[in-house]
Amino acid sequence: MSEEKKSPAGLSQTDPDGTGKVSRVIRIGTRKSQLARIQTDSVADKLKELYPDIHLEIIGMSTTGDKILDTALSKIGEKSLFTKELENALERNEVDLVVHSLKDLPTTLPPGFTIGAVLKRENPHDAVVLHPKNVGKTLDTLPENSVIGTSSLRRAAQLKKRFPHLEFKDIRGNLNTRLKKLDEKADFAAIILAAAGLKRMGWENRISQILEPEDCMYAVGQGALAVEVRARDADILEMVSVLHDSDTVLRCIAERAFLRQLEGGCSVPVAVHTEVKDCQLYLTGAVYSLDGSDSLKETMQTSIAAADKSLEDVDERVQRVGVTATKVSGEAQDRAERLGIDLANLLLSKGAKEILTVAKQLNDAR
Repeated sequence: MSEEKKSPAGLSQTDPDGTGKVSRVIRIGTRKSQLARIQTDSVADKLKELYPDIHLEIIGMSTTGDKILDTALSKIGEKSLFTKELENALERNEVDLVVHSLKDLPTTLPPGFTIGAVLKRENPHDAVVLHPKNVGKTLDTLPENSVIGTSSLRRAAQLKKRFPHLEFKDIRGNLNTRLKKLDEKADFAAIILAAAGLKRMGWENRISQILEPEDCMYAVGQGALAVEVRARDADILEMVSVLHDSDTVLRCIAERAFLRQLEGGCSVPVAVHTEVKDCQLYLTGAVYSLDGSDSLKETMQTSIAAADKSLEDVDERVQRVGVTATKVSGEAQDRAERLGIDLANLLLSKGAKEILTVAKQLNDAR
């Protein structure tokens, strides 16, 4: 029988083999969907590799977003649709860390929580998955009035403008459900999904077309996984901090700062594209009306050349748009955050607020 003890940090420890060798139990919270489990398992595998002595338990939960499947996400108006129940478990000490898709996490986290790791980003672009009868076609070559399924206002707004011959309708459910709806009915000619999710599920063969930024820019944080922890848990924060990928951290801080300054969310069409090249971080951001006819788009850049670490006073308590990245240059993080704020302010000065306000009102009235 396994013997349980308490570690100094208050986390349980276990002796699973009865050998007297105690290993620490870390409980990881996740959504129950197949994709969420695959993503969580990938994080667990990395932790296990880095810390062979820990014992990991994965605890699956259903969130509000998983339960409400008959309403468009943008209509529910709840910013933490896929995160709230997981954060409640974190708050009650039922789990020690939670794995999310970063794009599901609001730009302002509840007090006491922080993103302790942002892992290397998978392809952040959107992908077209065609109905089997349309194999070989692209969005350009689909017949007039073909119906495209997407539950994202951001995708629909950009694609309506770029492909005016197509129609766009809401489609909800996890990846498996949406693919089933596409394949088994004749309602949709194609659906738009995140390339990252399809790749993680091993369904790359279903991708007919990757949408380039000129066709459709992606959501803030898309393609990146985030590990959320209690901000006061210094040992857990230290443990997961080695998972940070610095380029992804800086790109996502800029994107999240841009969205937060715009006060955007699920219910307004906001899109981004970021790139790190030659120690420069480039951020393109855009806002759209619901039909894509009205839009504002700008690009800015900043240097993220690493400052001399010995001169830098890294404050481990500092969060930038919810992210604590102790192993990434604080100066570079500050510049990334400032880039996002400056770009948002530029768009706001050109009328972004009006576009987003009208988009929100129209969406609420639908």
